[in-house]
Amino acid sequence: MTPYEEAARLIADADGLLVTAGAGMGVDSGLPDFRGNEGFWRAYPALAHARLDFRTVASPRTFETDPKLAWGFYGHRLNLYRATTPHRGFAQLLAIAAKLAHGAFVFTSNVDGHFQKSGFAPERVAECHGSIHHLQCLRPCTDAIWPADGFRPEVDATRCRITSAPPGCPHCSGLARPNILMFGDGGWIERRARLQERALLEWLGDVHRPVVLELGAGRAVPTVRWFGEQRDVPMIRINPVDWAIDPRFGIGLAVGALDGIEEIAAALG
Repeated sequence: MTPYEEAARLIADADGLLVTAGAGMGVDSGLPDFRGNEGFWRAYPALAHARLDFRTVASPRTFETDPKLAWGFYGHRLNLYRATTPHRGFAQLLAIAAKLAHGAFVFTSNVDGHFQKSGFAPERVAECHGSIHHLQCLRPCTDAIWPADGFRPEVDATRCRITSAPPGCPHCSGLARPNILMFGDGGWIERRARLQERALLEWLGDVHRPVVLELGAGRAVPTVRWFGEQRDVPMIRINPVDWAIDPRFGIGLAVGALDGIEEIAAALG
């Protein structure tokens, strides 16, 4: 058996697919990779010029001290995620999951909403770091979370600054921010993410033979990898760099997310 055939066998023997996805899942859709300052600054030259790193910009403190810069960064990301089409691997995952009795559930650190955009039911997606498509109060004045659907940021990409009005909190009229877990973040409202995770655990309670398919999740921010490993079930790890896994527990495939999904789909037939 080839490694892809073995991965296909693990999925064929399962009755539920737990997809655990990190930033590597979006790279094949053309989304930037923020691992390390080089990748971040390549995507945002204005921040490279100012020598501002990802941890500094992606923080509530920047919304307090320079909201136009903070919303320049997050507004640009919101526009990018809305404009980008998820790669075909998402649809292939849906087709694979449709063959299993309990389908699939996604646990992801990605905030782009691309699983839902590609057809995954919102009630089958757990976003452990929140979603850029939802907003909350910066303070926060309440624990309210609301959709960002009506917010259309205009951003000067050369300066990474928002030029239109940033969103406001409908409850206190203060500044709103994305409902995303940032660095040094004591104000993130996690209620939505916790409800999603509760639904995931309930789903797992009904699945008798789950298999974990880990896609592009590394060790730098280990939340996704840790969640999958804690299930103590067979795992397929797809990662072009950090792919190693104890063969007693699963299979490691040293490829990108899209290539790995396509090879497994072909092996399943």
